[in-house]
Amino acid sequence: MNQLSKRLLAASVAAACMSTAWAQDKKMTEKPGVPTLGQVMEASGISITGYVDTSYTYLSGSGTFTSGTANRVFDTERRSFNLNALDLTLSALPPEGFGGMVNLTAGSDAKVITPAGTTNDEFDVTQAYVHFAKGPWMAIAGKFVTLSGAEVIKSPANTNFTRSILFGYAIPFTHTGVRVYLAPGGSAVAPDGKWTFIVGLNNGWDVQNESLQTAATDGSRGRGKTVELGANGNLTKSVSLAAVYYSGPESTGAITPASTGSRDLFDLVLTWNATDKLSLVLNYDKAEQEKALAGGGTAKWDGVAGYVNYKFSDQWRVSFRTEELNDKNGLRTGVTQKWKENTLTLAHTPAKNVELRAEVRDDRSNQSSFNFPNGTTKKSQNGFGLEAIYKF
Repeated sequence: MNQLSKRLLAASVAAACMSTAWAQDKKMTEKPGVPTLGQVMEASGISITGYVDTSYTYLSGSGTFTSGTANRVFDTERRSFNLNALDLTLSALPPEGFGGMVNLTAGSDAKVITPAGTTNDEFDVTQAYVHFAKGPWMAIAGKFVTLSGAEVIKSPANTNFTRSILFGYAIPFTHTGVRVYLAPGGSAVAPDGKWTFIVGLNNGWDVQNESLQTAATDGSRGRGKTVELGANGNLTKSVSLAAVYYSGPESTGAITPASTGSRDLFDLVLTWNATDKLSLVLNYDKAEQEKALAGGGTAKWDGVAGYVNYKFSDQWRVSFRTEELNDKNGLRTGVTQKWKENTLTLAHTPAKNVELRAEVRDDRSNQSSFNFPNGTTKKSQNGFGLEAIYKF
């Protein structure tokens, strides 16, 4: 991270912390008629939010496959306390007119989500875009998170501590380009369950600058644009559906002796809020990439993940996830394998802005692909994690 980026992040975090502290400290004497910084920002239409995410992680294995690819997304440390993320979001997104949003991430998570064309360190401009809305239309231009997947980069929005296999290996993290939303008969900014249709054009999967995209082994790069098509809304009062399709040229990098070809992804997320306490989620992904194999063959992968979330009370909840990724040609993990995992997470919210999580997870493959510190390989790996999140 350059010095300017560090200073901007430090100043933004300081402003956010000062705003939060002043708003919550009841002992501070307020001068009559003098607004706090938080009140000034709110009155101007600017929102400042964020979170701090820390954890302890344990893995029985080394955290890598025999191919050298990491077999976890963010929780790659074997036995360590971690600063996963310091997240800060500044936004002004009015329902009508122009606005903008900047989302900065610092910490070990930032190294994972950093796109091609940027410095790979513990700092990432995760999102930064200009926004325009008018009635049922909304458009954004810049860098933004993907529409695909049941899970997201921001930890508090997920029900589990560790990210799913599909989140890390089946879909992209971010895109840079333009995206347009249309919510017929409603507002694109607040569709309230009504159907929203999305179309976009971007640089591809986790690519900020096309010219710096990782080259395939034959030297080619996927410099064409990726098309994004999506739709989401309520099927019934309690059931919602989100579907998205991506298609565009991508480089396979150095994993296989291959060229650049078209990559296509279809992602489906179905959510059923069965009761006020129980919700079930199903996520399905199917993808392929042309010219990704020796001789010009097409590499394919698909997967499915299911979630059961139950809320015991306002303070306690539990989440169970089970999933499988079929990496049919080894393009995504470096190993041709069927990789499964089961995760159980217990979460406690002792205060409005604090969430504590404890989690156990078991990963298994039909291949002996998990590396272990003693130099052996096995078909399974297990681990547990403890996570603490503070939101401001």
